[in-house]
Amino acid sequence: MKLKQLCVAVSLASAAAFSTVSVADVDPNLPSYERVGGVSGNLSSIGSDTLNNLMTLWAEEFNKFYPNVNVQIQGAGSSTAPPAITEGTANFAPMSRAMRDSEIQTFEQRHGYAPYALPVAVDMLAVYVNKDNPIEGLSLPQVDAIFSATRRCDHSEDITRWGQVGLTGAWANRDFALYSRNAVSGTYGFFKDNALCGGDFKSSINEQPGSSSVVQGVTESINGIGYSGIGYRTSGVRVVPLAAEHGGEHFEATAENAATGDYPLARYLYVYINKNPNEELDPLTREFVRMIFTQEGQGVVHRDGFVPVPNSVGEKVLGELGIE
Repeated sequence: MKLKQLCVAVSLASAAAFSTVSVADVDPNLPSYERVGGVSGNLSSIGSDTLNNLMTLWAEEFNKFYPNVNVQIQGAGSSTAPPAITEGTANFAPMSRAMRDSEIQTFEQRHGYAPYALPVAVDMLAVYVNKDNPIEGLSLPQVDAIFSATRRCDHSEDITRWGQVGLTGAWANRDFALYSRNAVSGTYGFFKDNALCGGDFKSSINEQPGSSSVVQGVTESINGIGYSGIGYRTSGVRVVPLAAEHGGEHFEATAENAATGDYPLARYLYVYINKNPNEELDPLTREFVRMIFTQEGQGVVHRDGFVPVPNSVGEKVLGELGIE
């Protein structure tokens, strides 16, 4: 595997072996962050909407140690991250998907080496329905048949009514109000690849500019169904348990099920940085990265509704970056 980010990416199925603590907790083996001298200036982050709140909370945590550091954050979507880090308009490029080969090649042509991917948290992409919807679970082939025009996950028929997925009574003839992220989103790309088997969305989807807009749309529509990161769950929606295969066991979107690989739409969240393999990181970037893989940094991950990564991931990343 020649791509640098694959050197630090680890399978979600093996995550349970990282530590003996509950995967929902922050690994007690993670170090506490300690302030160092010589850190000042400006940092910028451009990229994922899914990580927008997490980057903001990290910036607030960083400012507790370095109140004179200014951190600017833009979260329009993952596709805005590669150009920003390639052109040098951002120090950090958060993405809810891995960079595509073409994006890495563009960066390499400019800099002579690949960008470095920090796996900073585990997210669960949730399928949301209105809080009053009684659906008990869906399989990914059913999800594909609801959202896609192509049905590449091999469901037997197009699904256009709630009655086709087991709802009865007044629900049986209700159609779907489909809510989706837009194409600039890494969440859109991940859902397309993993829930639609690479197929195409139906033309009837309501594309939204942000994850919170998807959840709001489902909240306001009794027939609504949409998807976004688990961190955007509100009291107005329900998260649907999912099965990888039709007829298989449904699993809730929990940290434990993400770690074991049972929940089928778990993913790593990444922050990309420009790290010349022959040079040390500047102190400002170095310390922000170091903080991410501490009790404080992963505590923020936990509070924001994502699954923290264990100390073994942090040690690997910091070791490869030469951060002691």
